[in-house]
Amino acid sequence: MKEICIAGGGLAGLALGIALRRQSIPVTVKEAGTYPRHRVCGEFISGITEQEMAALGLEDLLSEATHPQETAWFDGPRLLLRATLPSQAWGLSRHRLDDVMAQRFVQLGGTLQTGTRFAETPTAGTVIATGRPACDSPWLGLKAHFTDLPLCADLELHLGKGGYVGLTKVEDGHINVSGLFHRTAPLTNGPQRLAQAVGELGLADLAARLVQATLVPGSFKGVHRFALGWQAQRTDALCIGDAAALIPPVTGNGMSMAFQSALAATPILMRWSAGEISWNDTLREAAHTQRQLFARRLRWARSLQWMLLRPWARKLCGQLLSHHCVSFPTLYQLVR
Repeated sequence: MKEICIAGGGLAGLALGIALRRQSIPVTVKEAGTYPRHRVCGEFISGITEQEMAALGLEDLLSEATHPQETAWFDGPRLLLRATLPSQAWGLSRHRLDDVMAQRFVQLGGTLQTGTRFAETPTAGTVIATGRPACDSPWLGLKAHFTDLPLCADLELHLGKGGYVGLTKVEDGHINVSGLFHRTAPLTNGPQRLAQAVGELGLADLAARLVQATLVPGSFKGVHRFALGWQAQRTDALCIGDAAALIPPVTGNGMSMAFQSALAATPILMRWSAGEISWNDTLREAAHTQRQLFARRLRWARSLQWMLLRPWARKLCGQLLSHHCVSFPTLYQLVR
């Protein structure tokens, strides 16, 4: 069996490594950071089935997760929507999940190199799972964990001027607060940087709640210079997860897409490792498979985000939902 090298030890890279090691395929994962670590992420898993998680060998890793059941959307201070989530969902931090996945990968005999940034020229058998490729973009992603932060629903979504913020409970009673912000100016230093960015969206009530809550030390993270949607296709390596496509975070489907991207690539890479197909055929088949899996939800996600970032459009969206012209379960499934 030919070895596979995975650049990036996040959700997609580790999920793929675990799935391949369960088939006894030699795998090396190179990760620039160390574990455990906080990452900018909504930490809300939905749209993936228990069967898919089992196929990856990950179903038992969700035992610590919370189980969100109700969501509430707000347009500034106004309640736009309150609904029951139509399918099972989980809340689990990347701080915990990445760490236990890394341990599982090593237990299965995988080679994990932390503190090692992939800098080589990709060769046959290289998988890029390094997350969002850097590019010029006005988007800024921020996240932090808080305690003493009461929620009015298991999953809150707050829509503001040019951005939005989601809140959900993860393990240990922590509340993950993550947002997408359209800005270019730097934030001031200090523990209230996230509250500052939230306030600039016009979400004064939410910003005040964050100031009154307790920030979990070390949990504040930010990321910038990324683009949403399909990423530039590479001809020298197989890309999975955010390196292939980054769905607008308003959908709450990014973590599931990372898992599903790894799951879709697994049988293709197994065939390459066994010498059954060429590397060029592997790249073409993997790209085609991901397009089939994700093209529809990315189109709907782009349209949904466009509407929710415009006050008149999200008001219309709220009216359509409240008058049952469009059902929330239908909208939910279109981006999954």
